[in-house]
Amino acid sequence: MSDHNHHDDCGCGHDHDHEHDEEIFIVTDQDGKEHEMVMVYTFEVKEQAYAVLLDRNEPEADGVIFRIEEENDEAFLASIEDEAEWDRVVKVYEELMEQDQQ
Repeated sequence: MSDHNHHDDCGCGHDHDHEHDEEIFIVTDQDGKEHEMVMVYTFEVKEQAYAVLLDRNEPEADGVIFRIEEENDEAFLASIEDEAEWDRVVKVYEELMEQDQQ
């Protein structure tokens, strides 16, 4: 995996209540700093699953989108490194959020 991470505004705009039974993911940013992230939303684009995670300690910060990949029946998060894929995923996510707000 490369150091290329997208920290663009996910456009989430939701008020997320964090519960104590949430699943925490440790994500290391490009500066080597670890963040406790909470998965708040999942969606699919062209039969590929994606997850939106928020920093557990900074719930007002922008969300981060990761691709959900499976290998040997185990799921893991992967950075989206392809710019065309990133643009496509963000566009779909923004459309979903617009629909949710209506």
